[in-house]
Amino acid sequence: MRSTRAIEILCLVLAALVLLLSGAMNSHRGAAIGLLGSFAAVILVFQGRPFLPGRTRLRLNVESWTMLAFVSGVLLLTGRSFSPMLNLYLLPIILSALTLGRGATLLQVGAICVFHALLGAVTPGVELASLAYASRAVGELAPILLVAYLTTTLSADITEARERIENLAQTDPLTGLHNLRMFNEVWERVHAASEAGRGTYAVVMVDIDKLKSINDAFGHEAGNSALMLVAQCLQRSIRSSDTAARFGGDEFALLLPGANAEIAEVVGKRVRNNVYKTTLDLRSRMIRCSVNIGIANYPRDSRDMRELLAVADRNMYRDKELRRPPGIPSKM
Repeated sequence: MRSTRAIEILCLVLAALVLLLSGAMNSHRGAAIGLLGSFAAVILVFQGRPFLPGRTRLRLNVESWTMLAFVSGVLLLTGRSFSPMLNLYLLPIILSALTLGRGATLLQVGAICVFHALLGAVTPGVELASLAYASRAVGELAPILLVAYLTTTLSADITEARERIENLAQTDPLTGLHNLRMFNEVWERVHAASEAGRGTYAVVMVDIDKLKSINDAFGHEAGNSALMLVAQCLQRSIRSSDTAARFGGDEFALLLPGANAEIAEVVGKRVRNNVYKTTLDLRSRMIRCSVNIGIANYPRDSRDMRELLAVADRNMYRDKELRRPPGIPSKM
């Protein structure tokens, strides 16, 4: 919105200077004052208070097309086809390219070509069918088209880069799951919604059994393969409304909105079976991974997020101890 306001004010100031210096303010005083006043009023309406709230794209479309019409009016009063201010069209084009994308911008370039021809048609001494007009039109309109293309390309690249940065900030680079920070953000929203609506949800902690043994025997690359295998199994085991995240090290977490204790147990068993059924090929040896699982349910186990995590963590380590073969120390 700041960029839009700056472009609109710049367009208004430049147009006022041109109308004043070209003498149009004297020869077409009423039309010039009306044109400037109307555009200033539009700026105040759009920037002074919320207008079309929640419909930003529609608002930007209206603003850019209004600026396009304003510039055409300025050209009509300052020489028509021979106006020195044809480059004012670059301002709405830049605004559209930065905010609305390539399709909307090219549509405005097409409208500018039509306006250019209409200005030529009402300008004495200009023959639209002549080679002279065609060459002049190409020379004047080609830079506008070039700016539109380059600006939309740059804007698309910036948007893509921003999305990549946001994605890196939200995901674990190895597994592609949410990272801990993003998981906590989603959890806080689900927790608040459950408190407000008296809903339920479950937190599931998952840890790979004996990952250190895999690292020691086959190397850290094999350990990374095991982590990715478990991450893929987690994604296959949950609904689209659920969230899977790498919690750190060999631990993962699942958030199951709306799940009661029975549903959470079913998901836990599905995760365990999917992991065990998926084998890992390490140096021509087929290795089966296994996981330890701990579940905590809101509000049955606690209404406090930290306590829920502690309950799930304790249940996961209890699961690990129960599944450990007899006689093996717990630190192995």
